[in-house]
Amino acid sequence: MSSTTRITVTLPSDQVAELRKLTDNVSGYVAEAVARQIRHQLLGDDLRRHEEEHGPFSDEELTEARTRIFGTADSSKSANAA
Repeated sequence: MSSTTRITVTLPSDQVAELRKLTDNVSGYVAEAVARQIRHQLLGDDLRRHEEEHGPFSDEELTEARTRIFGTADSSKSANAA
């Protein structure tokens, strides 16, 4: 297990109430949400950097990426839902 640091986070009371309905491990839930957001941010940074160096992604590249992610070439509904 990785090391941890205790911090204090202030959240709106209604969010805390909803969190407690979802899980009895609020710290774990929040840690996973933060990890997911960090991955999302890093991926976005990498994609922007790639486009700066190589130009915009082609329609073919985007279709291939959607197929790999969603498992189908017709992912317009799935992509819009995300």
